[in-house]
Amino acid sequence: EVSTDDPETAFCTLANREELNHEEDSIHHCLYQFTRNETLTETNKLLCDVCTQRHCGPKNNIKSEKNCVYTNAKKQMLVSLAPPILTLHLKRFQQAGFNLQKVNRHIKFPEVIDLAPFCTAKCKNVAEGNTKVLYSLYGIVEHSGTMRSGHYTAYVKMRAMNNHLSDLVLRGQSQALETEPIKGQWFHISDTHVQPVSVSKVLSSQAYLLFYERLL
Repeated sequence: EVSTDDPETAFCTLANREELNHEEDSIHHCLYQFTRNETLTETNKLLCDVCTQRHCGPKNNIKSEKNCVYTNAKKQMLVSLAPPILTLHLKRFQQAGFNLQKVNRHIKFPEVIDLAPFCTAKCKNVAEGNTKVLYSLYGIVEHSGTMRSGHYTAYVKMRAMNNHLSDLVLRGQSQALETEPIKGQWFHISDTHVQPVSVSKVLSSQAYLLFYERLL
């Protein structure tokens, strides 16, 4: 299903995405690539109902594929509703010939991330005038090993309850909060082994899943 929008704002975002430092091998670069503007041409052309009706006439019952009119178009995937919990799943495999190969390189990610450059200008649960949609990191899943075998571990931040997040989940309301990461102690969990770790250790992990809670 294709949803139409005002052409003036259809490809606009809450914050200027071109000012981002989307360094390669960073989560910002991943998000930038995932939400980039794409041109649909040739075999990827879009079926246009309006063009088809103009070609065949509004009263004709179009049953044949030959009568359908396809046109060049632009497509962009943006966030239309900022979630209370932001979960980012990194693709950790790539095609190598006829086989799948695990991607082991480190992807940089911040403690606080701003989703605004990847949100539509009319994001539904962002107050008018806000140009930031901030999230604080609180959990990571890491995988070590290969595509055939390996081990999952986790990093979790023990922190105070986020009452504003509860309001957002229960009532859909978001209030302005501090822009710093939520304070707490990080722990590394591997099976039954749990030990405290530093923030630098957390940020150097090979993340597979990232969990952020909304601040603003």
